[in-house]
Amino acid sequence: MISCLRHAGVDVVERHVPVWEGREHKFAAGVTAAARLAAAEARLLRATGEEFDALIVGYPGHFDLPAAKRAAQRRPVVFNPLVSLADTLVEDRARFRRGSIAARLLTRVDHAAFRAADLVVADTDEHAKLFRDLGARRVDVCLVGAEERVFRPGWQMREPFTALFIGKLIPLHGIETVLSAARLAPEIQFRVVGSGQLEHVLESRPPNVDWVRWVEYPKLPAHLQSCGCALGIFGTTAKAQRVIPNKVFQALACGAPVITADTPAIHELGEDALVLVPPGDAQALASAIRLLANDGPLRAELSARGLTAYSERASEAILGARWRALIEELL
Repeated sequence: MISCLRHAGVDVVERHVPVWEGREHKFAAGVTAAARLAAAEARLLRATGEEFDALIVGYPGHFDLPAAKRAAQRRPVVFNPLVSLADTLVEDRARFRRGSIAARLLTRVDHAAFRAADLVVADTDEHAKLFRDLGARRVDVCLVGAEERVFRPGWQMREPFTALFIGKLIPLHGIETVLSAARLAPEIQFRVVGSGQLEHVLESRPPNVDWVRWVEYPKLPAHLQSCGCALGIFGTTAKAQRVIPNKVFQALACGAPVITADTPAIHELGEDALVLVPPGDAQALASAIRLLANDGPLRAELSARGLTAYSERASEAILGARWRALIEELL
């Protein structure tokens, strides 16, 4: 979002108080974490004396809206949440039980944050529907896109063909479906880059799956530009139907052929540039990967279509103009 705004000629001043950065903070919990968050919010409440037209709160800023409203001093407050906290932590990741105290608290935080913003910007029409139900007074949509200073065209497959999965190992992404597809297609090499909640399932991965827990962010494009195809998300949760993940935009920006789940959200980007399979269907995923592995012209065609779709619908030039227009309407 910031990169898009700057691309559109908007001056952006970032205010950020670190909370989780650093190894010593990574494992903070309980009272320690609450104290650190409270101190950060107190610092954000301070007036800066800077002139600005609008204040934008990004992901995951649900708890930051009270500080943002005060700091804005009656200027418009724009919220770009990407997710609902309750939807993510209760329904998708199952960190808390439905109906639990934590689940009810997260729902209240969602409602308060969405009601407080003058404008909520959703990443898809499907998410916009949810945000309206959660109390948002005005919702508009702007796709996520990719940081073009990092993700640039340059895809050229290196042998052997490799199906590349990059992302957090959480239910949304459907890592179990990817591993099942790998077992159904033992002749094809898979590479998984990422870690997270479900990384334990990789401990029993088949021999054709290479697992890399972490890659420096600037080095991700090299993986995308040399793979046979990039894999999106394949989860079956309700949230998986509403999102287009960052990695799909990043892969398209690099020119990599993309296979992802057929969901209502992905059609907002355009299905002509992607290979779509039913969510959670390992057999369909394996068949789609085999198709691309054996058809070089199809890979090249998808690469070209993907770059065109990205350029026309999700580039920084397109999204920057969209963001600027949304903010100017509030002024």
